[in-house]
Amino acid sequence: MRYLVREKLFAVGDDYWIEDDRGHKAYLVDGKVLRLRHTFELKDAHGRVVAVVKEKAFTVRDAMKIEDAEGEVIATVREKLFTPFRDKYLVELASGGELKIHGNLIDKDYRIENHHGDDLARISRKWFRIRDTYGVEIADGADTGLLLAIAACVDHLVHEEH
Repeated sequence: MRYLVREKLFAVGDDYWIEDDRGHKAYLVDGKVLRLRHTFELKDAHGRVVAVVKEKAFTVRDAMKIEDAEGEVIATVREKLFTPFRDKYLVELASGGELKIHGNLIDKDYRIENHHGDDLARISRKWFRIRDTYGVEIADGADTGLLLAIAACVDHLVHEEH
């Protein structure tokens, strides 16, 4: 499934919809205002919280944590200690293991892989001609909410750095 995401995901207080490839509203990005750190909830089309993303405060390396609806941390997106080329971030899963992020983050042309090297998501600006828009293509059977939240974290961290 492919999703259409508008940039500036973390504009404070902005709420907007992520659409599926048929133009239907699929996920609501609910930006939270008056928080010390950037926070948003990702909700499905029925209003159920799929993930809560929070910027980690007081860390040496940039990081964001992703929680489930019950507040349990399920993943942390963080800057790598050593960053050759453009592969700057990784995802540490609370259940163990990591997801790798490879590609050109600034131009939004990258992929998220599992530990076997299988693509879980591809992120690209090339699929759409709409300005400030990019696509997230999720592999069959992959956790859509988690992968959209990871893409949002990468978008925010790259935006904050530049």
